[in-house]
Amino acid sequence: MPRRRLSERQRERIQAIQERRRERLASRTDAVLDELDADVVGAEADNGVGVGAPQSGLIVVRHGAHLAVEDAAGALHHCVARRNLGHPVCGDRVVWQPTESGQGIVTALAPRDNVLSRPDYSGHAKPLAANLTLMAVVVAPEPPPSGYLLDQYLVAAELIGVRALIVAAKMDLLDDAGRARFLAALAPYPALGYPLCPISIHGPPGTGALTRHLAGETAILLGQSGVGKSSLVQALLPDQEIQIGRLSTATGLGRHTTSAATCYRLPGSDGGRLIDSPGVRSFRVSGLTQAELEAGFPELRPLHGGCRFRDCRHQNEPDCAVRAAAAAGAIDPGRLTRFLQLRDGLVDT
Repeated sequence: MPRRRLSERQRERIQAIQERRRERLASRTDAVLDELDADVVGAEADNGVGVGAPQSGLIVVRHGAHLAVEDAAGALHHCVARRNLGHPVCGDRVVWQPTESGQGIVTALAPRDNVLSRPDYSGHAKPLAANLTLMAVVVAPEPPPSGYLLDQYLVAAELIGVRALIVAAKMDLLDDAGRARFLAALAPYPALGYPLCPISIHGPPGTGALTRHLAGETAILLGQSGVGKSSLVQALLPDQEIQIGRLSTATGLGRHTTSAATCYRLPGSDGGRLIDSPGVRSFRVSGLTQAELEAGFPELRPLHGGCRFRDCRHQNEPDCAVRAAAAAGAIDPGRLTRFLQLRDGLVDT
């Protein structure tokens, strides 16, 4: 049955209704925050009566105004944040205080090493996760890899200062010749500093190499739809259901909390963590200058300022250092093509 088209007036009414609902939700959230703020301020005035001492913690999931905070001993606590803190996200290091209600309030955010963001529907940056040490980009034979999307992920990693790893998944779908062709197409990346990790969760080569890459890291998996990211998360986190249950019990918010970015502990005692975020399914970088985009391509950085023209677009201009490097074989032709595509699609002009 064809979908009924809405008139402009009907769309305005729907938007107004949704806005009123958001305002009501914000009012209820503000009331909770006011009450908790009053508890903390009053307790501070009474030399700490009714509120625990400040302590450090880590946000492992955020669901609306609600936060699950892990303390130094690994216990989880249901907290809310003071309204003047900005936008706390999964992976943030925080200062929090327990309240008489058995919950807690986050009173400060520690400085971030980095933050991964994507544009929201209004084009504004929406933080997804903070304090990453590794971005693992998953590609697979099916669906065929999108070099355009892969290079966007790598640009994002470069711009926020996080190491990147390319995970070649579903290797069991290929015979020896097909595997060689698939990995050969990704051969330019290790030379640029992006290790390549072939894996399979259904047979050789297994996931052992990836597990070693993730040891001691705070990592996030990214990849286009269909590459098997969810199955890979389950393979890496055999106790994921147990961890989800702990989050639900600690916060009282139910299992739907994991519809948001969630920071899981990886098995073992190396302190590794894996952030799983549904927001990366629609991940895009946007609003870049050409200089910023060039900074996201390691092979272009040394050439910055080497062209005759300051505003060189690296296409048909004379004395272009980038085109000269490409002609000499110093830049992979596919990477240069995707740089130009990204520049045309992402750079603010």
